[in-house]
Amino acid sequence: MSLTGVEEDYLTLLDWRRRVATLYAGVRGALVTEPLAAHALWRAGRDELFGKHPQSALPEEARVSFRGLRYFAYDKRYALSAPVRPLPHERFDVPTSTEGVIPFVRFGAVDLEFGSLEVFWLDAYGGGVFIPFRDATSGTTTYGGGRYLLDTAKGADLGSIGDRLVLDFNFSYHPSCVYDPKWICPLAPLSNRLAVAIEAGERIS
Repeated sequence: MSLTGVEEDYLTLLDWRRRVATLYAGVRGALVTEPLAAHALWRAGRDELFGKHPQSALPEEARVSFRGLRYFAYDKRYALSAPVRPLPHERFDVPTSTEGVIPFVRFGAVDLEFGSLEVFWLDAYGGGVFIPFRDATSGTTTYGGGRYLLDTAKGADLGSIGDRLVLDFNFSYHPSCVYDPKWICPLAPLSNRLAVAIEAGERIS
């Protein structure tokens, strides 16, 4: 029995998520003692997925000439952690790149030296912690709609140290819609805009 195109898509998506989960497990294992090695592992893993995997955010024709994603140099100043400060639970319809919405529940915030970011839970089956942000690089050297710091529903999870979430901006990355408008991506809300330039993580120029 042969698979249909739709069935094949489901299975390749399953494989993508397994590979991302495995990649982040390796990153978490190295991050505490060898952050530069963890960052190099993350970059190499993402380049492999973007360049060769059928579920890559890159259109198929763009993968032929793909030579790797662009990043700021690793900067230990942006390797942070913080506890989640509880906030009254509030349901939000977070806007997406296609002018739709995705339901999230805001349940807390993380307070950092350069500002606070609200922490969301994906209000759908399975759920997951989601922390998007925009900063002073958004719209210049990074995507105007912001980047993702954590998206545990998709496997992008840097772990915890005790009651503190690991929030290393060197591992922040762009949503898939940056590479192809067919992808539907939630964007950083107004509450998650930082006034400073976070020159760490993925960049576009």
